[in-house]
Amino acid sequence: MSKVTIKDKTFRTFIPEADILERVKAVAEQINTDLAGKEPLFLAVLNGSFVFAADLMRYITIPSEISFVKLASYQGIASTGVIKEVIGLNEDITNRHVVIVEDIVDTGATMRRMIETLGTRGPASIDICTLLLKPGKLSVPLDIKYVAMEIPNDFIVGYGLDYEQQGRNLRDIYTLVEE
Repeated sequence: MSKVTIKDKTFRTFIPEADILERVKAVAEQINTDLAGKEPLFLAVLNGSFVFAADLMRYITIPSEISFVKLASYQGIASTGVIKEVIGLNEDITNRHVVIVEDIVDTGATMRRMIETLGTRGPASIDICTLLLKPGKLSVPLDIKYVAMEIPNDFIVGYGLDYEQQGRNLRDIYTLVEE
């Protein structure tokens, strides 16, 4: 088991890249089946989902589009917990089948608010596709149709997820080593 140090924290390998890619492929195959003939629009939420979104799209075989959005919910260095704006959504999503691509869902509050915001734009459907779900932290009811993996409430980095903006480039997912 390998370890990495990022800033002042040590992390150990939690999910190897091969296991991640196997689960990403399985989720893509489910989406290919479920949304065949619907030409979905994937909305990848930056920054964390960019690696997952890239790998997911390599396995998507149905006609589709992808766009990237960023959620404005921060004030200073802390999240307000309220999305003020979905930045970068230039596409008309009226009557489109939208798939939100997220790196991790923990409490679900951000996803719920994003669904509410997108719902005002008249999509045919909105589904959530997340690499990771922390069911132990989920505090709002969400119908998350596509989940690559469920994990415990550990703090993790790698495969797009960061610790103070570092570690996104790691190929595996690492968990914090308790000291």
